[in-house]
Amino acid sequence: MEKQELEKQVRERAQKWLNPAFDKETREQVQHLLDKDVTELIESFYRDLEFGTGGLRGIMGVGTNRMNIYTVGIATQGLCNYLRKQFAHLPEIRAAIAFDSRNNSMKFADITSKVFSANGIRVYLFDSLRPTPELSFAIRTYKCHCGVVITASHNPKEYNGYKVYWEDGGQIVPPHDKNIINEVQSIKDISEVKFNGDSNLIRVIGSQTDEIYINTLSTLSLSPEIIKKHKNIAIVYTPIHGTGVELVPKTLHKFGFNNIISIPEQDVIDGNFPTVVSPNPEESAALKLALEKADEIDADIVMATDPDADRVGIGVKDNNGNFILLNGNQAASILIYYLLRKWKENGKLKGKEYIVKTIVTTDLLADIAKKFNVESFEVLTGFKYIAEKIRELEGVKTFIGGGEESYGYLCGDFVRDKDAVISCAMFAEITAWAKDQGKSVYQILMEIYQEFGLYKEHLVSLTLKGKDGVEQIAQMMKDYRANPPKSIDGSRVKTVHDYQKQETTDTATRKISSINQPKSDVLQFIAEDGTKVSVRPSGTEPKIKFYFGVKGELKSGSELENQLKELDAKIARIVEELGIKK
Repeated sequence: MEKQELEKQVRERAQKWLNPAFDKETREQVQHLLDKDVTELIESFYRDLEFGTGGLRGIMGVGTNRMNIYTVGIATQGLCNYLRKQFAHLPEIRAAIAFDSRNNSMKFADITSKVFSANGIRVYLFDSLRPTPELSFAIRTYKCHCGVVITASHNPKEYNGYKVYWEDGGQIVPPHDKNIINEVQSIKDISEVKFNGDSNLIRVIGSQTDEIYINTLSTLSLSPEIIKKHKNIAIVYTPIHGTGVELVPKTLHKFGFNNIISIPEQDVIDGNFPTVVSPNPEESAALKLALEKADEIDADIVMATDPDADRVGIGVKDNNGNFILLNGNQAASILIYYLLRKWKENGKLKGKEYIVKTIVTTDLLADIAKKFNVESFEVLTGFKYIAEKIRELEGVKTFIGGGEESYGYLCGDFVRDKDAVISCAMFAEITAWAKDQGKSVYQILMEIYQEFGLYKEHLVSLTLKGKDGVEQIAQMMKDYRANPPKSIDGSRVKTVHDYQKQETTDTATRKISSINQPKSDVLQFIAEDGTKVSVRPSGTEPKIKFYFGVKGELKSGSELENQLKELDAKIARIVEELGIKK
């Protein structure tokens, strides 16, 4: 589309936001864009903020392509329309709402509760910020039919989001996701949104729910006697200005840990995240203050949760006493190894247990499960698919734990989303368990590598913002589908998985078999030497992600550095070979 034509269409869309249905402040901001800032006007109005398969996520501001009370209202009205059709046979429909520490999160939660209640839906609204996993727990506790949490997870401060959950406590999956999207898209005018809430249908919940949640999580402890012996291990924890600030320490205390050291400046609830560039526990910079404190006091473990406390970053001491950060695959491997080993030692393995991982998470998890004769399932990227598997097998098999490489883990099935609250408690427990053996968590990881092989994963994430970025990402996926690599670092590509087409191709025989997974814009290339490369656009950010998985041997800890260098060099060659420019 020519820029002139695009600008004309955008101006027509923006003019509709000048009518009295929109508040005075919004109208003034839109008028400013019309008069003074064409570039921002186009970015704000060139499309509707997409209600994707999980909900909304975007930059806050005025316009159809921004997070604001109107786009949130439209999303909620569409959700209400679907709920009223789906549960028309019930005398009452119930929804739970939570929100995090981001700017405007409380406002968006309030609007959501008003639209729900205006549509005759009973609402359970948290009285203040709460972790996303507690929203999942609340849905199940109060027998709700859906839930919404206002959060943009670990995105930068200018973002916010709106995640939708179904009655099982998991994020929405097919067919509900597409059906809700259709309902949202069918709303053509803001006048269709019912904003005048019914306070009689809104119940505020808080500390009582917290208590039930924490007590339930505490039943998952596998080593209570060991915790008693090592209750004073030094745990440095930071919520990075987010929702973990109260519940993570309370849960650690409930498990029996007494020595929890906070980072006072990061305990401050602030949606501007003033002490970090990005509140992302995947990035070492976000843990800088916690690591400095850990060095100062010679802590045993460092833990940092993202703003909605569904993901956690872990720091442990290496053999030289220096703190290093575990990546998501390493942490998931340690967690699953501990869970399975303790379940076996405690006589809890009966032959019907299982774990779940995503297709881009290390295959080490599956290898560990195999050793313990525990079934391992693989699902699409996104914790909602782990929740879907739990629901599918409910009453048939027992879920032990699951994880994904992006720092999200779950133990037990009380919650149906990644849960940094129980993850923090379990990693503290693992630290005590290792210490009881005279070992560190790092040494446990080295033992895992020596037994199962040295797995090395790497993620390259390219950010391509705006309209042009969306188009570039789509073109890259199109090109990889049309011309998949024939070899990776000298090893022939033997298998291509195309989850969009739901097809697996054997490159030698050209035989095509079907993939029994929902459609997803993901490509995977697997070489004869076991190297795996996965490519997918992010569903929540303007990014395209490349996941690399390679494997070597580790006969002793002293070989680690050299072996990692070899694997890193291999990954670097693959990145260059595929023409990925960071």
